[in-house]
Order: sequence, then structure tokens, then C-alpha cells
Amino acid sequence: MRPALSDYQHVASGKVREIYRIDDDHLLFVASDRISAFDYILANEIPDKGRILTAMSVFFFDFVETPNHLAGPADDPRIPGEVLGRALVVRKLDMIPVECVARGYLTGSGLLDYQATGAVSGIALPPGLTEASKFETPLFTPATKAELGAHDENISFADVIEMVGAERANELRDLTLQTYRRAADHALTKGIIIADTKFEFGVDEHGRLVLADEIFTPDSSRYWAVDTYKEGVVQPSFDKQFVRNWLTSPESGWDRGGDDPPPPLPDDIVTATRERYIEAYERISGLCFADWIGPEA
Repeated sequence: MRPALSDYQHVASGKVREIYRIDDDHLLFVASDRISAFDYILANEIPDKGRILTAMSVFFFDFVETPNHLAGPADDPRIPGEVLGRALVVRKLDMIPVECVARGYLTGSGLLDYQATGAVSGIALPPGLTEASKFETPLFTPATKAELGAHDENISFADVIEMVGAERANELRDLTLQTYRRAADHALTKGIIIADTKFEFGVDEHGRLVLADEIFTPDSSRYWAVDTYKEGVVQPSFDKQFVRNWLTSPESGWDRGGDDPPPPLPDDIVTATRERYIEAYERISGLCFADWIGPEA
């Protein structure tokens, strides 16, 4: 008999996830179908999004072989039936207050920083780079972990050293880039470029760095198709950038610089977003999303 979600104490809400306490050492991470963009939680939900994020994270936690926070399988008996398929039992960790970002290509906030300063997170870059330029080697470009509703800010490696010490900062950088390279190399064999991604790390009871939260999901990564990649233009994507692009298009009528929240997404954008997330999962994992675990009735 599985527990009910109400049997657990709710301890935190994020833009997408709800976190519950199972016991002193374990938490239940529940991925909702909410979607956020530009620090707003949008009015619409994307059907099955929580299950897609969970399936993708489970695949990559196993694939990259970096220590992670999972404390049981995706069908762990401690997971309530109503959230089966979009919830995971994880170990409680002491979280590191840094977003660990790996960038293989110049885009997003990295491009904005480069255009303003010629650098990203304090790393000076050659002149003449543009949207979607590929770096010779991937960059570690950390950011602050902002509170709900606030904006992550890119910081330098020196800032990370100041926050966590030189030894831990070097470990964060090395693990971030090692994990990114392994996944990005795999994705290329499936015709997909992982342009960038972000990780969260925690420290376990043995003082070991451990991957936490989600990894390589369409929420935390940019996925581009190899066969349509072209430097200098915004790439078609299999990720949340598709939603951002619509919100900043004339069609949405939304002023990003204004005070009003984004408008609801049209039905066709909701459907297309779901399809893109599923395609990213299926192409990279080689698995069928229809076979992923669903909630119990």
C-alpha cells in the first residue's frame, strides 16, 4: 500500500518542484507540470511535463555516473501513487549556493554578458563571436541561486572561491565540465547538441559532492538539432527556449520590460512544447515516453 502525498510534510515550493519530507534523511521531489520563463510561473501547465523531466533526469543520473542524490528507483514504494512517474525519493543534502553552468556555445545570458563586456562570468572571450558560436572548450560559468521570483546572476570563478573555498570551487568546476562533456558527447550521437546546462550540487554526510535536483532536462538545458545548427541565428530548440521565443515575439504582445506578467500560452504552443520535450527525451535516451511510469488511479 503506497502512502498518500498528504502523509508527508510539505517543506518547500520551487518554480516547478514541490518538496516533501519523508524522514530525517530523505525527501520526496515532485515535479509539477508548471513551466516558468523570465522568472515568472506561467498561467498554463504543459501536460506530462513533470513526468518528462523525471524520466530524463533518471536516465542521465544513471548515464553520467557522477554521484547523485537518488535514494531509490522511480517506482520506489515510498512514492505516493498520485505522483508516481513525476516524483523521486532523494537523500537530504547540504546544498551548495551556486548554480553550476556549463556552456558549450554562446547564447542566452552568456551572449548578453559577452556583448556588454567581451566576457562571460569573468572569462575573456575572442572578439567576433555571435549567437550560437561554439567554444573551443566548454566553459564553467557559475551563477547565483536566486530566490523564487528573482533572477540568477552570472558570477566569476573567483566569486565561487570566495563563497565555498578554492578546493570546493575547483571540484565544482571539474565535476560540472566532466558531467557536461559526457552527456554532450552522447547527445551528439543522437543528432542533438546540448548547448548548455546547469546543475545543482549538495554535500552528503561524508563531505562528498553530489548531483541534486534535475539534470539535462529541457528545463535546465538547451537542446538544438545537429542538422539545423547554424552559427549566427537563434536555433530551433527542444527545450524551454521555444516558450521564451514565443513570449518575446510580436505574436504574444508582451512587453518583457513592463510590469505585467506574461500572457497565457496558446494551445498550439502548449502542445508543441510538450512534443518537443518528449522528442528530446526519446531521441537522447532511446526510450519510449509512453512506457514511462504513470500515476496510479
